Order: sequence, then C-alpha cells, then structure tokens
Amino acid sequence: MKNYLTAIAAAVTLAATANAAPTAGQTYFDQNCASCHTVDPAQTSRAGPGLFNLIGRKAAAVPGFNYTDALAKAGAAGKTWTKEELDVFLRDPNKDVPGTAMPIGVSDAKQRAALIDFLATQRGKATAAAAGTKTAASDSAAWTADKPGDLHHIKPADLAAPFASESAGNGPKLAPRPDGAMPAVPKGFKVGVYADNLGKPRLPLRAPNGDIFISEAAKGQITVLRSQGGEKAETSGVFATGLSRPYGMALWPAGAHPTYLYVANVNSIVRFPYSVGDLKARGEPEVVVDKISDTSGGHVTRTLAFSNDGKTLFLSVGSATNYASKIGDKPPQPLAQWEAKYGVGAAWGEETERAAVLAFDPDGRNRRPYANGLRNCVGMLVHPKTGDLFCSVNERDELGDNLAPDYVTRVKAGGFYGWPWYYIGANEDPRLKGIRPDLGTRVLVPDTLIQSHSAPLGMVVYQAPPGAKHAFPKQYEGDIFLALHGSWNRATRTGYKVVRVMMKNGVPTGQYQDFMTGMVLSDRDVWGRPAAVEVAADGALLVVDDGGGVVWRITPEK
Repeated sequence: MKNYLTAIAAAVTLAATANAAPTAGQTYFDQNCASCHTVDPAQTSRAGPGLFNLIGRKAAAVPGFNYTDALAKAGAAGKTWTKEELDVFLRDPNKDVPGTAMPIGVSDAKQRAALIDFLATQRGKATAAAAGTKTAASDSAAWTADKPGDLHHIKPADLAAPFASESAGNGPKLAPRPDGAMPAVPKGFKVGVYADNLGKPRLPLRAPNGDIFISEAAKGQITVLRSQGGEKAETSGVFATGLSRPYGMALWPAGAHPTYLYVANVNSIVRFPYSVGDLKARGEPEVVVDKISDTSGGHVTRTLAFSNDGKTLFLSVGSATNYASKIGDKPPQPLAQWEAKYGVGAAWGEETERAAVLAFDPDGRNRRPYANGLRNCVGMLVHPKTGDLFCSVNERDELGDNLAPDYVTRVKAGGFYGWPWYYIGANEDPRLKGIRPDLGTRVLVPDTLIQSHSAPLGMVVYQAPPGAKHAFPKQYEGDIFLALHGSWNRATRTGYKVVRVMMKNGVPTGQYQDFMTGMVLSDRDVWGRPAAVEVAADGALLVVDDGGGVVWRITPEK
C-alpha cells in the first residue's frame, strides 16, 4: 500500500510539473543543454552525463560515463557540485577544469543562476541501462573494422527497423595520444602534424595566399595559421576575438582578391574587411544578419557558403532538438500560409527556421528559405564546377544503433529532406506518426548514406590548386573528403575518421571509402576526433582534429 501511494504521489508531482509553465532555467536548459544532457532519470545518458541529482554529487560520478581525465581527477580530489561550484564551472569550464570536454560556458550571470536553480530541482532514480545487443566482433560498422581503403555502400532499401536495438549512451572518453601514435592513411600517402596545441579548433578556410583560418567556437575567436611552404605552420595568431560561438566562414568575392571575411556566430552573421595577407582584423565586424532565429540552442554550428556567382549567401542552421517532440501538430498559422513563408516541410515553434538552409544576398538582405528537413547540416559547400549546394547531415538519435543514417547530399532549392517527420525518404519517424501524411511523397532521398551516428562534420571537394607540389593522384580529383566526428548514441563506437565520398561528374555515387582511421583505442577511449578538412595551397589535405587540438597534413609519398 505504501509503494502504491508513493507511486500515485510521484505521478501527481510529475503531472503538475508537466503542466506548469517552464522556468527561465528550464527554458535555457531545453534550448542550450538538452541536445547533450538529460534531466529525465528514465532516459539513457546522451553525449553528456545525466544532470538529475546533480547538487551534492561528486564530479565525474555517473557510473559508466566516459568522463575526461581532467574531470575524473577533479572528482577524485573531492570536487562536489554545489551551487557555488557550478557557478564557477559554468562561467568558464576550461578555466575551472582545464581539459574538460564541456565546450562552452554560460557567461550571463542571470542565465547561469536560473539554470543552476533548475538543475537543483531535478531528482530521481536512474533506470539501469540495457545491455548492448551487438559486439564489435559482429558489427561491420564498428571501429575495429576500420582501415584505409574499405568501401561502404548503405542503400535506402536496407535500413534497420526503428528500435531494432536499444538506444545507447556511449560518449567517448578522450585520451592522450599514445607516444608515437599516428593516424592510418592509405598506402602511398603519409601523414604529419601541420599545427598542434590549438585547443578545440573546428572549421578551416584557406585564403588565396595559403593562410588557413580556423574557427574556435569555445574561445569565441578566429585563428590564422601561416606556412612558408613547409610541412608545418610556422606562425599561429588570433585574427579576431570577442565572437559568439563562431563556426562557419567564407571569403567574398571569390578569386584572388576577396574584400570580406564572413563569420557565422551562433545567432548572427558578421563580416570583417579583409585584404589577402591580413593576420589581424582591421576594425570591428559589420553585422550582416542580426538574428538568425528566435532560438539558438541545441545544434549551434552555423555554416556559410557562397554560390559560384557570388550573388547568394547560404547559411545552414541545425535543429534545436532531436526530433521536435514538443512543437505540436500544427503551425501557428494555416499550413499553406506557413509554408508559403518558410518553405515546404518547415517546422514551427522552437524549430522555426531551424533544420534548414537559408539564403541571403551578400549584404544580408532578401532573406529566404532554401531547403528544409535537414536536421543538422554541419558541413556545407558549393561544388566548384557544378554549382550544386551540398550538405553533410547529422540525422536523429535514439532510434537504434543503425538508424537513421547520416548522409551527404546535393540540396535542391525548395527541397524537403524529411526531418522531423520522416527520414531517408518516406520512412516515418514512429514517434511522430500521422502528423504530416501530406509530406510522405515529397521527401527527397539523400545521395550518399553514412553509417548512423557517425556525426559527419566539415567536408571539402578535392581540387589541387594550380602548381600544387603535393597534389593527390588524379583519381581523387573531384571527390569529397568528409570528417566523421564519431558516435555517442551507438553501443559499439563508429566514426572518428575521414572518409572519401565517391563522385562521378560532380554527382555522388552512393559509395564512400575510409581514408584516415586509427584514432580509437577501445570502445571507451579515443585520442582524436576529426572535425573538418581543407585542401592546402600545396595540395596537401589538412584534417582538423578538435579532440587532439591538432591539424594533420596528408600528402602523397614521393
């Protein structure tokens, strides 16, 4: 009887909480933290540990979670999460615990206090994690099977069923690179270090003189690397700072003499006057787009690309959530009116103008929808020959180890790619069944499917610059190199490598090939996480590794 009454009381409390208006702290958590953390004891841990029962808990104390050595040592030394400790940590995580995987803090004191107050109310008993249904030995997509040269071809007709395996919470533990360890590359290539000790570098961009700009979202800055034609960058400096989670960059106009460097902040686009060779920004940035969307949490990378004629600026904006579970069944306006404004398949609520590619004139005016249903287009480029827009997309989580596939695809103007209601064509997400039956026949199928949960990020079309001393063999020309950042929502780890997306006359063939592997030590530990790629002025392929704080340089052996 006591247990029965306790269960009723808990249910009443849960219902009251569900019906109550969200607090400022809950809203901040939902918009900025929920993509990596949960406060629901019944849910599996995500990329970050669960944050219920946080107050009074020792740091790095969630059983089975792969914490960084830095946070584990802090917990072993007695660090306990009080409200005061959280305030210090969240203000600047890497200052409080150097080496933590927590990328960005909460600088606003009021938002930080509201978030901490919300977390202090989140209590509950965790549900035991289900045992994994696969082992590395039986899993062809496991990291243990990776080696340069392996070909993959995932077909839409061969998808796993939803929930065919349990949803896993298997984030990586970032370990130091073992002495002498190097990534594995195909026979006929060699790999070296172009730059290191970079913190958490993200997206690179090559200037006409060969300088490499790198965005560093956690530091709010753009770094520039310069080489005098050698195998390593001789200089590294800060081009601009004081930015808000900067990620995507683009030079305009194209050619030898761009006059602006565009930078995508988390919720704005700015540009700096630029002359080739500048190592420091000349003055404050000009705001081009003052607000990208009404919400800025969830997926926070914003990528930029210009059309080949320089007349259109493309901006990718990832979703705020995993599958838009809270937006309801209908938009705030009649559906036809809504889609006339935001495009076919546009979501609403906190997902308004999210999971989309937007288009602007170079001055930021003439804002318009370009394509929808792209959950998180992190890598985006315009093909230098065909002019087609391409996206590499992180698909949804929590449907199982092998669903839904990530992908690389050409993005058509006015196209709809499924999210949140469908995936990989007319496959309906069972969690949103029956909400948008009108869209089932309108979903475009992506060109190349990538193993689920691989987390594709930055990509580049390989084109050797004129006179490049280290150009790749001709068979690589025109193919796409893609960084796979690596899984957290998979029982057996996958990704953590660079792959070659096979192309024919500018069109993906559907196949991709492992190119750079070897950064995973075990199903817990990794020592590197490829985040993006770029082609250097000498033809080398540069791989940005934000896990190791390194830029790798791959060249043919000669």
